[in-house]
Amino acid sequence: MLTIPIIFYPIPLSCAYITLYQMKIYTKTGDTGSTSLFGGRRISKDDLRIEAYGTIDELNSFIGLLNASFSEATQNYFLSEVQRRLFTIGSNLASDPEKRVIAPDIHDEDITTLENAMDTMDQLLEPLKNFILPGGDVAVAHAHMCRTVCRRAERRVITLDRLSKVDPIILVYLNRLSDYFFVLARYIAHSREVTEIIWVPRKH
Repeated sequence: MLTIPIIFYPIPLSCAYITLYQMKIYTKTGDTGSTSLFGGRRISKDDLRIEAYGTIDELNSFIGLLNASFSEATQNYFLSEVQRRLFTIGSNLASDPEKRVIAPDIHDEDITTLENAMDTMDQLLEPLKNFILPGGDVAVAHAHMCRTVCRRAERRVITLDRLSKVDPIILVYLNRLSDYFFVLARYIAHSREVTEIIWVPRKH
């Protein structure tokens, strides 16, 4: 059983933006293609800010799929904690930057936790000498899906940062997280005794 140290920060009260009462899922306010940021300002649903935090949401969904595709208590718990961190990042990006912004609740220790997790898994793996193709096992493939969606989320946030300043630690976290998914994919293959698919260039 692999043991990974996890530092958990509860979401501060300032991030508890969800009103605790029964509400309808459909509001009809978005029928014309706009949506509200936290703070009340309405913007188009294809706005870059929506694209950025929407991709974070997509990543979170893929992590849920990954987590459901294999069973290892330590890793499953770790992935659930990553989902919680991403939720606060999405909340931050969904805030009106001209008003009070919801803090992303990401700390330097969260970055270190990802790095330590990678180092712990890497000690069990053979040195990487070739390019690896995604696949060989459902969970491995899902981990690579998380990796690539995470990279896309990072790209969207970088683009948003050019137009509206984003907390720098969000970019650091996403960059490190995509590396984590690559190592996790290799670790899952190792733990399941799945042979990694090596890319072999076509001979001419």
